[in-house]
Amino acid sequence: MNYRGPQRVRVSQKPMPEIKHPEDAIVRVTRSCICGSDLHLYNGNVPDTRVGTTFGHEFIGIVEEIGPEVHKLKVGDHVIVPFNISCGKCHFCRQGLYGNCHESNPQATAVGGIFGYSHTAGGFDGGQAEFVRVPYANVGPTVIPPGMDPDDAVLLTDVVPTGYQAAEMGGIQPGDTVVVFGAGPVGIMAARCSWLFGAGRVIVIDQYEYRLEFVRNYAPCEAYNFREMDDPVVFIKKATDWMGADVVIDAVGAEAAGSPLQTITGRKTLIQAGSATALHWAINSVKKGGIVSIVGVYGPTDNLVPIGNVVNKGLTLRANQASVKRLLPRLIEHVQNGVLNPKAMITHRVPLEDAADAYRIFSDKLDNCIKPVLIPPSARI
Repeated sequence: MNYRGPQRVRVSQKPMPEIKHPEDAIVRVTRSCICGSDLHLYNGNVPDTRVGTTFGHEFIGIVEEIGPEVHKLKVGDHVIVPFNISCGKCHFCRQGLYGNCHESNPQATAVGGIFGYSHTAGGFDGGQAEFVRVPYANVGPTVIPPGMDPDDAVLLTDVVPTGYQAAEMGGIQPGDTVVVFGAGPVGIMAARCSWLFGAGRVIVIDQYEYRLEFVRNYAPCEAYNFREMDDPVVFIKKATDWMGADVVIDAVGAEAAGSPLQTITGRKTLIQAGSATALHWAINSVKKGGIVSIVGVYGPTDNLVPIGNVVNKGLTLRANQASVKRLLPRLIEHVQNGVLNPKAMITHRVPLEDAADAYRIFSDKLDNCIKPVLIPPSARI
């Protein structure tokens, strides 16, 4: 799958990926997902997204070839590949901050390498393809446990860890009221995982009724449409005895709707790095001394954010790309024990050859699409 410009992707032939470093592996993809953050790329909102890039940071596959220094994998292993590209040895990886690796994207001062996510994240081709080169193959890829459904496994590459870490960063205490902005797959998973940390009440805010209905049943939780509110902040204050929520999670990011000013400056003219509407709502609707957890994707470098309210309310902001490798052991256990059921979020299974149609369906919110998965030809035999 090749990016050809805003809202244009095409399936085409590219050279077979090759081993470039002794710790590389070549993986034959068996499942890859379209992520909500891929839509930021698709819509042209992420800087340095170059024509010819192959998207896809959520994928699993079978190891076809390994470099001479790969010793934790063997040819034939079916592996979960975290969306983070991590060396495992740098200062940040040693702290478990695998999304902030200092070696996989050395020209950046913030994010580490990410598969298929523009040259701001290292320029690596992604997994919406038949084959992909996986750097640092001794570090990231994890063998899928026997008996695990591949549809569960592919969601462990990003959606489940990101939703789980969103709740984790919220520092949820028993009985807390948690508000999640965004009922995409990550927001849905964040709502579900909030209960695991002891939440007493979970509220999700979105604008699409089919997503709200899904999260009501899946999380389960309260779910409301901000299009039916005069002001989401006032709505949340009123629902919490005018105190504000204990924890608010921004699972929307750069393409948030709801504010004409933010939409014009962040989505149309790109004067700022995305529309920060959901982040505004999060900051203004959390209680004094509360915590805002941010997993929605914003592009570099600047956004219009009410930092004065953060200071004057004494808020804690926590944000990061999910450290997938750190979280995988626990999340695999949750899936195996039935605590989490990721595959239930998959609504569309699409041949890789029809990726352009899948992007259009997902981007335009058609056919009640929650999560699309692309399946390459070799995985359909």
